[in-house]
Amino acid sequence: MILVFGGTTEGRCAVQVLEEAGKPFWYSTLGRGQDLELVNGIRVTGGMNSDEMGDFCRRNAISLIVDAAHPFATELHHNIHTAAQKEHLSVIRYERLYEPHSDDVCWCEDFEEAIARLREQGIRRLLALTGVQTIGRLRGYWNDNECWFRILERDASRDLAVREGFPEDHLVYYGRESVESLIARLRPQAVLTKESGKSGGFAEKVEAARRTGTPVFVVERPRSSWRNVVNGPHGLRLKIQELLPDYFELHTGLTTGTCATAASIAALTGRLKVSVRIPDGEDIEVEAVRIEGNRATVVKHAGDDPDVTDGLEIQAAVKTVPSATQEVIVRGGEGVGRVTLPGLGLPVGAAAINEVPQRMIRENLQPLLPEGMGAEVVISVPQGQEVGKRTFNPRIGVTGGISIIGTSGIVKPFSLEARISSIRKEMAVGLEVVRRDRRVETAAPEIVINSGAKSEGFLHRLYPELPLQAFVHYGNFIGETIRIASQLDVRHLAMGVMIGKAVKLAEGYLDTHSHQVTMNQGFVQQLVTEAGLDVSKMKTLNMARELWEIYDEQEMDRLGQVVIRHCHKHCDGLLPGGTLDILLISENGKIIL
Repeated sequence: MILVFGGTTEGRCAVQVLEEAGKPFWYSTLGRGQDLELVNGIRVTGGMNSDEMGDFCRRNAISLIVDAAHPFATELHHNIHTAAQKEHLSVIRYERLYEPHSDDVCWCEDFEEAIARLREQGIRRLLALTGVQTIGRLRGYWNDNECWFRILERDASRDLAVREGFPEDHLVYYGRESVESLIARLRPQAVLTKESGKSGGFAEKVEAARRTGTPVFVVERPRSSWRNVVNGPHGLRLKIQELLPDYFELHTGLTTGTCATAASIAALTGRLKVSVRIPDGEDIEVEAVRIEGNRATVVKHAGDDPDVTDGLEIQAAVKTVPSATQEVIVRGGEGVGRVTLPGLGLPVGAAAINEVPQRMIRENLQPLLPEGMGAEVVISVPQGQEVGKRTFNPRIGVTGGISIIGTSGIVKPFSLEARISSIRKEMAVGLEVVRRDRRVETAAPEIVINSGAKSEGFLHRLYPELPLQAFVHYGNFIGETIRIASQLDVRHLAMGVMIGKAVKLAEGYLDTHSHQVTMNQGFVQQLVTEAGLDVSKMKTLNMARELWEIYDEQEMDRLGQVVIRHCHKHCDGLLPGGTLDILLISENGKIIL
């Protein structure tokens, strides 16, 4: 059993990760202020000291603690650390993402230093965005200066402020007006805030003050010494897999792009264990198996994904070179395929290292390079040439090795039985959350299924009112996922699909993985003809996504309608009791309904 200490955005994200396992867990908060839907989780409220935590862990067979509490909850962190040591439990600290320190704000180690700095600089009018819990700690300032505190508009917060003796007429409330509006109305000489990270809206507060020319004082977050630290859902799942291998039925893995990035960092820094920032902004820990001179090797682990690249050595050789712009050049070496046909988003003749992995390597290396220095990176895969023959690469014009790919940095497994089980659990959770949240009739679907992170990002913008749990990845198992929706009595299902999978689905293939089916150029020609378009334009078609470049927007709208109509023929019967919307999504997020 896992115990999560939450009450934060990070706590909410931890719940989403744990719900995927379909197993019970505990979620602890001080009060019931956080509105949270739990399906497998059990809510427990009230403060616990270290002895009470230890007793709770023994009684409930807790084997792992996730500390996702607020970074400034120092007493709680201390109690967790003490209880975990006494009970011999591992702790994962789910930390926030933080902006780099900038020089145009005044950084203070603690509240005492903040008060001293405010006095030194003669600040007599202050807007404090540090929360109701800090009113007592700042008494030494507001007792003899004019100060406004922004707090949550609820009785418990207001009562606490009044108990501290703070004047009620100097309380302002979240949600009523923006920070910029407050500054314009109150005209403080400075703003005080905490280093609360991205999820705490830190950057937005600082930027509002910058726009008004108001000085900003920041209380730095307390530094922690946790051994296991993550700052995102992927890292949390990977760390749980490491500490509790049997918790998830399926293990996630790393893309070749992440492995190449990790090897590049290791080669540059000489460190075996490195932190890799993946495209969603979180950092994950990856360990190289060896470093030899300027070359490092990382072994690709695909988790439970049936990937032929699992176990391959991904190597990076890094040479620093003078560069005023810190340019990082990425090349392919032995075992990395070469592009021989257009349509892959890479020039013919280039190494098959996709744009996202290239960007990951550049963005991870640049902060580590000395000023005035760039780097030349060569990615190699010693067994890549042989393994590449067993991939889809030869059929799409990539020869001589494997591709370095990955849009999210993480491989989600799709072995059939367990993956279908995982889809079922995720959809059941999403459906329950949506139906609990839904108070009025709406045209929005109950569940939105999509192939992966890229398409999901576009669909979030289309359905902003839906909770995250409503979005479920089908990977390639379109047919099975729609059948699950029918079995769970989903009344309104939306499916986002990109053109590569869509043309396969339109032909009747309900499992669209490249191991099962490849694009049928003759069938695509039939679709183009049916749409009344010039077939001769697609003579050089290699990948279905090239259609977005071959035909203009109006032509693609017509072709999209034809593709969607064929998809409906094969999918509608799988959801006899509900409505199915099929949405065709372009590479840049245009959606055809």
